[in-house]
This record gives sequence, structure tokens and C-alpha cells, in this order.
Amino acid sequence: MELWQVPLLFSSLPMFPFFDLAHYVASVMALKEQRGAVEVSIRSPIACWFSAMLYCFGGSVLSSLMLAEPPVAFLAKGTNILLASSVWYLVFYCPRDIFCRCFAFLPLRLLVAGMKEVTRTWKITAGIAHADSHFKDAWLIMVAVGWARGAGGGLISNFEQLVRGVWKPETNELLKMSYPVKVTLVGAVLFTLQQSQYLPIARHNLVFLYTIFLVVSKVTMMLTRSTASPFAPFEAALGHMFFGLQKTSSKVKGEGAASSNGSSVCDQSSSEQHRDGVKKRQAKKTE
Repeated sequence: MELWQVPLLFSSLPMFPFFDLAHYVASVMALKEQRGAVEVSIRSPIACWFSAMLYCFGGSVLSSLMLAEPPVAFLAKGTNILLASSVWYLVFYCPRDIFCRCFAFLPLRLLVAGMKEVTRTWKITAGIAHADSHFKDAWLIMVAVGWARGAGGGLISNFEQLVRGVWKPETNELLKMSYPVKVTLVGAVLFTLQQSQYLPIARHNLVFLYTIFLVVSKVTMMLTRSTASPFAPFEAALGHMFFGLQKTSSKVKGEGAASSNGSSVCDQSSSEQHRDGVKKRQAKKTE
């Protein structure tokens, strides 16, 4: 086998069952780490199972809604549902938590996380191809559906939290995007440009390079225990260039400082008036 054939063979890898299994394990393990998820699994197993399915198939649900298709279509894949449900049961109800302890082993966690990132690429490309079949050469729709298919679990996180009885609107991914959602959006743009033949690169080469970037960045972030996005310097530069984010933030800080100074001055004046009133009352008593 020659070196140039590696990307071609890689792009034809089947996701089921091993890569899909890794995706389900990583997703349900992430759900269990959420605050209150274990209590929900004891109080309401059905709500916990539904939350796990949203973690595993959130991309399919969101992309189907965007294309006016049945959002429950993922339930037709009985084998995948059975596999994901088995993972959910083992993660939450395995005796002595043996299943989670096994996957807490760092090399195994890295392997599962890397395989999950591989499925992200396949989901993005599948979403873009599906959108292109409905709306030919509609760039924005292709990007949106590819983004939703690849990062749907994060984009519908507020709805998933409602299933568990939690309401945290400040965690909306559109307000503060996490790194997986950002990198999925970048991938959706790249694959849309390639699909429209505006990016001069073969599809299998782009799949290979993008997946390698995903896996390397994910493993590096896990080993270094870093939560900082690799895109942070570019975001800061572009935000300052096009939106003046740094100037706005400094201006807001200045206004906040001014308002705090103003409140302190008011407090000082009110305290002085209070002391003057006390002195006058004491003078009246002595008279």
C-alpha cells in the first residue's frame, strides 16, 4: 500500500460498530459527569435514558428538525439504539461502577475520545451531503446542517437539561461556544467549500487532514488538562479587528468603575448627612 492511498482508505472506514460505540461511551460518560445526572438516573430512569439518547443522537434530531424531517427518525435505527441503550445502562447501573472505572483508565479514555472525534467528521460530511440533496448549492443551509449534525448534542444542551429538570440559559452554546462546537463549525465551512468545489482539495484528503487535527487537538487538551481553545488567539485578533471586542470590554469596565465610584460617592455623602443629623440631635438634647 502506498502512502497516498492512506487518506482514501481512511475515508472509507465504517463507523459501525466500533467508532459508534466509542461515541456512545464518550457521550454517556460526559452525561454522567453532569451535576445531578446520577440523582436523575435513580429518580427517573426514563428521563435519564432520554437525556443519554439526546447526547448520542442530538445531531440527528437537530438536523432533521432543520430540514423539516421527523426528529424521531433516529429511533428507526434499532441496532444503534440498542447499542447506545446498553452503554447507558452499563454507565449508570453497572454494579460497583465497574464499567466507568475501566474507562477511567487514561489510555482507554484517550482512545475513546479520539474515535469519537473521527465520528464527528463523518457526521459533518453526512449532514452536508444530506442538505445538498435537498437544497442544491445552498451554502448557508449546508453549513448549518453540517454544523448541527456534528455538534447537535452541544447545540441542544439546554433542551437536554430541561429533560433532567435543569434550566441554565447562560450555558447556551450560541452565547459561549465550547471548543467542539467551534471546531465543528469550522469543519462544516471547509467541507461545504469542498462540496461546492471552491476548495481545491480532494474530499478524502480533507477528511483525513481534518480528522487528524481533531484527534491531535483533543488528545493534547486531555493530556495537558487544558480547557483553552486553540482558536483563542485568532478569535481575539478577529474580534478586535472586526467588532472591537477589546475596546468594548475596556469601555464597559470603565463604565463599571465609574458607576462604582459614583455609588461610593453617594454612600459617602449619605453617611456624612447621617453624622450631621446625629450631631444636631445631640446638640438639641444638651440644650
